[in-house]
Amino acid sequence: MKRLPLALAAAGVTVLIAGAAEARDQLHIVGSSTVYPFSTAVAEEFGKAGKFKTPIVESTGTGGGLKLFCAGVGEGTPDIANASRKIKDGEIETCKSNGVTSITEVPIGYDGIVIANSKKGPAFSITRKELWLALAKEVPQDGKLVPNFYKSWNEVNAALPAEKIEVLGPPPTSGTRDAFIELVMDSGCKGVPEIEAIEDSKAKAGACAAIREDGAYVDAGENDNLIVQKLDANPQAVGIFGYSFLEENTDKLQGANVDGIAPDFDHIVSGEYPVSRTMYFYVKNQHEGVIPGIREFVAEFTSDKAAGEEGYLADKGMIPFPTEKLKEVQMSAGALKPMM
Repeated sequence: MKRLPLALAAAGVTVLIAGAAEARDQLHIVGSSTVYPFSTAVAEEFGKAGKFKTPIVESTGTGGGLKLFCAGVGEGTPDIANASRKIKDGEIETCKSNGVTSITEVPIGYDGIVIANSKKGPAFSITRKELWLALAKEVPQDGKLVPNFYKSWNEVNAALPAEKIEVLGPPPTSGTRDAFIELVMDSGCKGVPEIEAIEDSKAKAGACAAIREDGAYVDAGENDNLIVQKLDANPQAVGIFGYSFLEENTDKLQGANVDGIAPDFDHIVSGEYPVSRTMYFYVKNQHEGVIPGIREFVAEFTSDKAAGEEGYLADKGMIPFPTEKLKEVQMSAGALKPMM
């Protein structure tokens, strides 16, 4: 008798998902603004084939997309979440608690986070430590941490431009923001005596990661194209966004060297550029076979035609995996291998 409620509950889930299939015949994809142009390009190619409708792709930011993705199973929740970072343990736990128990992680290629400004402005060559000093909420002075007092770049380093520190960057929901904190802020604060003196590990991490809130850093939202437009209109400002947006706007923008390395295709592929990362999308396996086209969309996205070295995503600015790495991705993604 104890098994009966469980059986009924399982049947209820089946009915719910079956109803979703009847109600929705179009893939719903959410997530990273960085991955958005690549996912949109794949969706358009996928729709052109004619077998399935063109998927709906929304730019919600990595964190916002994974929140929607992990909200549950059924037609009201997305099938795929794009991410410019790996899914966090806490997000996986949220997924599990809401019944999303089978997820496939699909890495799609590399991207660099660029520090860029208008070509009408001064050229930058900067280190991660200097970026941390310019953007941290608190910085060292006379042996202690104090609210950030730097107003212009040349106050951080006399070799930097004598321009006001004004940085347009991603919001807290963005995977680009998470990656920037990990790759720049956490790295830039290493070796600072005032930081090393903090004994509590959480407090130390917080001191490295906290970004100033006095107006020098401007939360520019999830629309990276809007940041590009603002930089073109304001040559004194600096922006933080994915390499693909720099690649598409080289007539207007210039990327800063970071730790002496230029943000270009070859340096990102080789790993020499210090602010580079892997991009992903996550598949809700419980929707496969219910919402039509999931397995086929995954196959298109990871195909040589799309993600290969000569693929159409490379033309969009994505840095493709080497051939052997892409083959591994194709096998794992094609099988919708669960990560949990």
